[in-house]
Amino acid sequence: MLLRELQYLVALARERHFARAAEACHVSQPSLSAGIRRLETDLDVTLVSRGRRFTGLTEEGERVLLWAHRILADLDGLRDDLDQMRAGVSGTLRLGAIPTALAAASLLTTPFCARHPHARISLSSLSSREIHRRLTDFEIDAALTYLDGEDGERAIPLYEERYLLLTPDDGELADRPRARWTEVAALPLCLLGQEMRNRRILDDLFHDAGAAVVPAIETDSVSALFAHVATHRWSSVIAHAWLHMIGVPDGMRIIPMETPPKSPQIGLVTAERSPQPVVVRALLDVARGLDLRVTLDATLRNHLAR
Repeated sequence: MLLRELQYLVALARERHFARAAEACHVSQPSLSAGIRRLETDLDVTLVSRGRRFTGLTEEGERVLLWAHRILADLDGLRDDLDQMRAGVSGTLRLGAIPTALAAASLLTTPFCARHPHARISLSSLSSREIHRRLTDFEIDAALTYLDGEDGERAIPLYEERYLLLTPDDGELADRPRARWTEVAALPLCLLGQEMRNRRILDDLFHDAGAAVVPAIETDSVSALFAHVATHRWSSVIAHAWLHMIGVPDGMRIIPMETPPKSPQIGLVTAERSPQPVVVRALLDVARGLDLRVTLDATLRNHLAR
């Protein structure tokens, strides 16, 4: 069958009149009628309920109309795809990130923008649950989040979170080469709130070590957390990626926490779409060429050596 014949069917369903449909397609009425009959012959079904005038589509015709809309939309997408390939990647990439991964986002967005200067990025801080919903509803194109194997999503692993005690230089655990979860639970702590996935992970790690944690301060903001610990009144357990953005406040030091049996993994997640939009494919290409593990581990080593 010809795409043109599907366009005839769509026009007829929209106009509900053979002459007006033919005019919309810039063909004669006999040409449009002949095209729809060819489509019926190719599919071996009757698509149009015929009388002296157009009365509607048959049940089979309604089903073919759904497919016609989809096929023609894909054709438009193909043309847009090729236009972008010729002109270079452009448009806006809608990227989400959990707050604990925002610190590492620039390691991905900066090389992406360098490679595709005509593209723009809209970066939003979202919870892991909101990221999954927005990917499902196609409200964002990709996200940096914990990899949980959600159905309908594609993922590229980027790095594993490593946990550090951030504590004052004169704190009771400041001279330890490694901090135990049970010891840290007894400190005056500032942590992210329990609505945050990072906090729920930490709670599980404290629980597995046989400790319960009751922080003095809870917040949904990484920057607010650092502002509080910078007063030297509180300690915190932080993800090592945060060092890339904020570093270690003056008068504080970091101590590696006991390594959990399995470290949570951060990755780049996209919705399960085929084909992927050009701007998403471009982001995935950049992500595959990076090694964020090496970059973040080097940052961690530099801070530990100070």
